[in-house]
Amino acid sequence: MGSAMDERFHRRQRWAARGALAAAALAALLPLVSGGLRGLLLLVAGLAGLALTAAALWWVLSRRGAVRIASAALAVVAPAGLITAFAAANLLWVVVLSLLLWCGAVWSGRYALRSTGLRSVRVKEYRTPPPLRPFLLLNPRSGGGKVGKFNLQEKAESLGARVVLLDPDQHQDVTALARAAVADGADLLGVAGGDGTQALVAAVAAEHGLPFLVIAAGTRNHFAMDLGLDRDDPSTCLDALTDGVELRVDLGFADDRPFVNNASFGVYGAVVQSPGYREDKVGAALERLPELLTRQSGPRLTATADGTVVADPQAILVSNNAYRMDDPFGFGRRERLNSGRLGVLAVRVDSAVEAAELLLSPRPEGLTVLTAQRVVVDADEPQLEVGLDGEALTMPAPVHCRIARRALRVRVPRDRPGVPEAPPRLDWRRLRKLAAAVGRTAVPTRSRRS
Repeated sequence: MGSAMDERFHRRQRWAARGALAAAALAALLPLVSGGLRGLLLLVAGLAGLALTAAALWWVLSRRGAVRIASAALAVVAPAGLITAFAAANLLWVVVLSLLLWCGAVWSGRYALRSTGLRSVRVKEYRTPPPLRPFLLLNPRSGGGKVGKFNLQEKAESLGARVVLLDPDQHQDVTALARAAVADGADLLGVAGGDGTQALVAAVAAEHGLPFLVIAAGTRNHFAMDLGLDRDDPSTCLDALTDGVELRVDLGFADDRPFVNNASFGVYGAVVQSPGYREDKVGAALERLPELLTRQSGPRLTATADGTVVADPQAILVSNNAYRMDDPFGFGRRERLNSGRLGVLAVRVDSAVEAAELLLSPRPEGLTVLTAQRVVVDADEPQLEVGLDGEALTMPAPVHCRIARRALRVRVPRDRPGVPEAPPRLDWRRLRKLAAAVGRTAVPTRSRRS
């Protein structure tokens, strides 16, 4: 029975690989076959138009006044002109069909290279008894009022938790509140709030070896997303108080400041310092970016990641575990939170040509992606503006980033959505081997890391 099922699966793999190769070939040949030389010229014009659009977007971000307005117009006119040119040549249907064929090739190829269907990443779960004296901090303004909308205080108290509702009209030291709760006998700490607040309380929980509960009541909830929690209904996170398991995850530090997601230096770190950033993110960014991108203001940065030096980037992102970079649908996600390594993403763009390369090239020179256990970010100024889990801070240079491997015990509901596994990287050589196979062919199973 099992052998027959394996054979059927391998047969589907072979045909999926053949379909991927056929679709890719048709997508590449269709413009030439349908339009001949004219199709080839329009294809070249299309690539040039994409490069021009990328350059125009760079000018929009890095210039002001009339140049910005003209560049914005160019960013709209260039793709519109391409669409008009293809339509006039009666080749617009070719472009649409080619794109659909490429999408089919990618989907079919990934299916062929995946040993099983889409599944959640297997992270080791630890069964522990429910907490007896849980302590929760709830921010009523977080996420546009999710605490009140989902009745989080009432549900938490009904489950035996001690709840402190943060006062939105005055600053409260959540670290001090968490430490006081530990001194009072709390055996679990939890937060309903943004990732910056989550990180501060998580550090106290890690310091005392206590489990930590994440309640996805923030605006974006990136940490909750990468833990596989339900971000649409934060009340389900409270199920962990009665029916939960523990995960061991990493915790990042910039000097002595904890972060659960990332620390941003350079452009983003400076933009979040803008007075009007919270009310108008786009307007604040457009106001600051021209000087920052053209290096008229802001420090010159240098990052050293386990001995690798990244010189003079405009932006550096140091993350608690690496973000996915090879899947546009999973961009901004982390497949793991327990690798014990920081992710490093540095960007250096000094011209419109480099901006186009950054968007169009599969391996742009201006983009540095690596992992490290320690990262030192230095500057030619004594102070660095830092965005720490979205919170604006100023820290003395250099800033030493490190990761505490599996230092945080996160208690999550046993029944939760989970984190979908990243699709396999397209390997056309392996696809050719699969397509040419005539018997049972096994694709190496991706190891399940814990």
